[in-house]
Amino acid sequence: MAITELVDGDNNVTPVGKRLSFAENARGWIQNLKSGEIGSLPVVLGLVLIAVFFQAQNDRYLSAQNLTNLLVQMAAIATISTGIVFVLLIGEIDLSVGAMAGVGGVIIARLIVPDGTAEVPWYVALGLALLVGIVVGGIHGWFVAKIGVPSLIVTLATLFIGRGVVLAGTGKQGLIRVQDDSVIGIANTFLQPSVAWTIAIGAISIYAVTNYLSDRNAMSQGLSAQSWSMYVARTSLAAVMVLGVVAVTGNDRGLPLITVLLGAAVVILTVFAERTHFGRYIYAVGGNAEASRRAGINVDRIKIACFMIGSFMAVLGGLVLASRLRSVDNSAGEGNLLLNSIAGAVIGGTSLFGGRGKISSAIQGALVIASVESGMGLLGWPSDRKFMVTGAILLIAVTVDTVSRRTRQSSGRA
Repeated sequence: MAITELVDGDNNVTPVGKRLSFAENARGWIQNLKSGEIGSLPVVLGLVLIAVFFQAQNDRYLSAQNLTNLLVQMAAIATISTGIVFVLLIGEIDLSVGAMAGVGGVIIARLIVPDGTAEVPWYVALGLALLVGIVVGGIHGWFVAKIGVPSLIVTLATLFIGRGVVLAGTGKQGLIRVQDDSVIGIANTFLQPSVAWTIAIGAISIYAVTNYLSDRNAMSQGLSAQSWSMYVARTSLAAVMVLGVVAVTGNDRGLPLITVLLGAAVVILTVFAERTHFGRYIYAVGGNAEASRRAGINVDRIKIACFMIGSFMAVLGGLVLASRLRSVDNSAGEGNLLLNSIAGAVIGGTSLFGGRGKISSAIQGALVIASVESGMGLLGWPSDRKFMVTGAILLIAVTVDTVSRRTRQSSGRA
């Protein structure tokens, strides 16, 4: 890496990095692959194979209607998965997120029922549900960090408790209908074309500017920045993807509001995880908790915070699910919600060993899960085959993570 130096009037030397050439970028990318830094490549290849296979089996798979439905259906899983990423980053697990999604849905639905006794504004109900999620997450973290109880056991206990709460909350009828238009509209509102295109262009512009400023900041610190060709390619690819989604959904009902809300949440969580000291501490704790402790990081506080974030996002996922289904029943949070949410984070590239992963990986993994489920649904596959396929995909993802981790260790990058 070539570095030049600038000398100001006070004879202070400032290192200035350079922008790589296309050839240097390409060589670096190939070297990263050889060293186990595979990034999103498996997810991208997987999505291509999934699309080709199911489209060949049913030509409605890539239709505007099905792709719009896919964006709505994946929202709850993706929301919960983003919270699970934080827990996995510290090398822990949370088996209660499905149950907490059900509890959150029950609390919200029960409080907004216009029965003259418990009706409160939807945002107050949401706030109370989120508070419950934060408290429960804090309890998880306290048992794990302070007492030393394995997270598997603590969250498994909460899973059973949460199931009981859902059964009790739904009552004898076993169903609570969501009757608030604001809550229903979260997952059932589709934006007008003019609004959708404006949001898309704004998002692309922000991405381009942020990417450029990141390169400039890297060079100011004496580091190398991506080549101009790579910058243009990445920006163009992002533009094609975002504008493509808007164009396709525009041929059906329009861009789902929940997709925009989910995108905004991912941006906020990404900034928190990758651009703040606290976020960097999370990665440090996941990489080596003891070394982090000796470096002065409050490891217990980091663990507690990550469990709180996980439960917080689980409750939000319960809200999304209740909005999409327009009801909450006694099976809320059951089925494959927990498995798919954890699988979404892992398939997207978050390591089960801790310390590696991105918030955006949850979205990628959730997209894989939703794409497979959508295709299997169109083909009318039975539930037993769906579980087997999902399990096989998860096993492949974990195997890829394990192999890439060993490769990084052997190359000195772990």
